[in-house]
Amino acid sequence: MQCYVYRSRRKPGSFLFLPEKDNFVRVPEVLLTIFGVPEFSFDFELSADRQLVLKLDATEIRRVMQENGFFLQLPPKEDLHC
Repeated sequence: MQCYVYRSRRKPGSFLFLPEKDNFVRVPEVLLTIFGVPEFSFDFELSADRQLVLKLDATEIRRVMQENGFFLQLPPKEDLHC
């Protein structure tokens, strides 16, 4: 499955994965309002054996994109140690 990745200028570290380039039809309007105008970053072939940054599961991303039409990656929570 081809995957198109968009970054958020409004929410650093947030990325939106789509199965079709520039097709935001299934992304809820409220999410796009919070995310801001998506900026295309790159595309790649999403396969089960693909190693992804932040230890994301390619199979899970694929499943969510097929069900919802998109996958939202949020930045990891920072470890707050005092």
